[in-house]
Parts: sequence; C-alpha cells; structure tokens
Amino acid sequence: MAGRIQTPGESVLARAMRMLRAFDADHDRLTVAELAQRAGLPLSTAHRLATDLVAEGALGRTPDGRYTIGTALWELGELAPVSLRLRNLAMPHLMSLYDATGENVHLAVLDGYETLYLERITGPRAIRLLSRVGGRHPLHTTGVGKALLTTRDDTWFAGYAAVELERDTTFSITSHKHLLADIEAARERGYAVTRQEMTLGNVSIAAALPPIEGLPPAAVGVVTHLERVDEGTLAPQVVRTAQVIADTIQSAR
Repeated sequence: MAGRIQTPGESVLARAMRMLRAFDADHDRLTVAELAQRAGLPLSTAHRLATDLVAEGALGRTPDGRYTIGTALWELGELAPVSLRLRNLAMPHLMSLYDATGENVHLAVLDGYETLYLERITGPRAIRLLSRVGGRHPLHTTGVGKALLTTRDDTWFAGYAAVELERDTTFSITSHKHLLADIEAARERGYAVTRQEMTLGNVSIAAALPPIEGLPPAAVGVVTHLERVDEGTLAPQVVRTAQVIADTIQSAR
C-alpha cells in the first residue's frame, strides 16, 4: 500500500479504509506522515482523515502522538458473524482439542486467496509459530489453508491458478499441478497435511468444517513438531473437532 497514488474521484470512505489498512502487525503505531505514505495519500488528507477517525473511535492516539487502531473497530469487529457465530461457539471445542493434544490449535477462514486466522490456542509445550489472530498466510503452505482448498471447486481454482505459489521452505509446493494433486489426496483421506512447507520442523494436520450458511469456508488445524507428530492420533481428533464445531453452530441457529 506504500506509495499508492490518490485516485481521482475516490470517496472519503475509500480513503479512510486505505488509512486503516495501513496498519499491520509490524506497523501498529504510525505517525500521520507514515499513515500518508503507507496509504498513498497527501499529508493534508491523511491528517484530516486521522482527526475524524480519532473522533469516531476508529483510531486512537498514543502519548507520543502516534496513531493506533481504535477500540471502536474492535467493538464492531466482535459483531462480525465469524466472531459471534464461528469463533465464539468454536472456542470450547478448540480448547478441548488443545487439552487433548497439547499442541497449537488454529481456527481459520478463507478470505480471497488467503488464510485468515480467527483464533490460536497455544501453551508451554507447543512449538513457536509465525501465525497470529487476525493474521494472514498463504493457502498452499499451511495446513488450514490446504484444508480450505479442499472446499473449492474447479471454477474457483481457475482463478487461483493466477496466484504465484511462493516458496517458504524447500518443501513448499510451488506448482499448481502438484498442489491440485495434494488437495485431491486430502479430500480422499478427509484432512490436509503440510510437512515443513511453511516452517522447517513443523507439521500441520487440518480439516475443513462442513459448509455453514452465512459463514465463509472454515478449517481447524493442529501444528506440531516433525519429531513428535502422530498423524494416526491427531487426524481423527482434528476431523472430529471440525464436525463438532459445525454441529454446534447449526444447532445454535
């Protein structure tokens, strides 16, 4: 987003959204000049929008004058269906999966051509990960991402074919042909697996939730270390958790 040029006729709302999207995990506190540069807006426009966004609670201010995401956005975000219907109702079952495995547990949804993480449960025994709640990762190198790919049809994959499959490790799949074969194998066994494809030494086992009306495709996954992975034990637990979460959401309607 850095260096983007202001589009003639662009609405105030569009510019404000560009301001808000200037923030990420590595840039959670920004000066107005940084906001302007990352959003591709004139400094005067960024200053005016930042003032309005602070007044509405969408942005906050730190003592040193930098801007942060405001609590009003968090409050509204908690009303999103993926939070109210999916994450909140899934939480007890995610905790049960963590208690049973002691490993990192993920809940994620498909957003465009990326994996969006809604929840992560970890503990002292679990390995360290790059993922975070609200973070995004590629579909082809993550367990939950591959599980989400099992829910997609040929029409969707036709568009996905234009996405470059970047290599995170030497084990990453970078060929769409090979990825499709891997996804077909995942469909047949009922769960997806990644072996050192995003982080060396890590293995992920994940399963997609059955389709739920009003919610994006979702998946549950467990990430463990290569030296202690027990696929025969973990896979049924993950698949069962995905089904139980879907059943819980359906019964709550």
